[in-house]
Amino acid sequence: LPAAWLLTLAAGLAAQAQPQAPSLYQARCRTTSGAFTLTLHRDWAPRAADRFYQLLQAHYYQGNAFYRVVPGFVVQWGLSPTPALSQAWRKRTLPDDPVRHGNLAGTISFAAAGRNTRTTEVFINLADRPQLDKLGFAPFGEVTEGLATVRGLEGGYGDGPPRGHGPDPRLIMTQGADYLTRNFPRLDVLYGCDVAPLAPWCISPVVLMLVFGLVAGSFLGLAADRLP
Repeated sequence: LPAAWLLTLAAGLAAQAQPQAPSLYQARCRTTSGAFTLTLHRDWAPRAADRFYQLLQAHYYQGNAFYRVVPGFVVQWGLSPTPALSQAWRKRTLPDDPVRHGNLAGTISFAAAGRNTRTTEVFINLADRPQLDKLGFAPFGEVTEGLATVRGLEGGYGDGPPRGHGPDPRLIMTQGADYLTRNFPRLDVLYGCDVAPLAPWCISPVVLMLVFGLVAGSFLGLAADRLP
């Protein structure tokens, strides 16, 4: 069977599974310029957090180029190097989430072309952009490690049409990696973006207090047993 057909089938199966994301999870993203870590908050935007989790589980972002990098403004990715895979997910639009957290520097949101049009493309804000809150862009996570790596991704090509002469998302959709390699060879690329174990500082303070209480209780109990 053609590889593109198999990829499309895999995308369809992954989308049908639609696993719900944990309330808090992390993703470790490895790029051609280094790594960064995202911490995703389901309570900020449940539908977005679930969709991102599904895409991570399907390894959709592997090989994606950071095709829109505007220094001091935004870093965007989410179009597969395999056009058939992009188009398979393109049909699965996502209903909007209410905006519960501001578009601050380092936060991640889904890109959209209007109401209820989110699919796979995401962006990281490189500056505070409160105007996006009013437009309905709902952040669902933030960069908690490696923001300097994100800021340093190749941005020499500028914004895409019609604002600039950078990569055209429409041509990425139809031509994939061939178009980008031929015309924008310096773009940074994602080697992979995978769900990672939560770092200790991301665990709820309540849980940490309970663990501390149990450890302290056990220690005091042992100390009491040794008293004469």
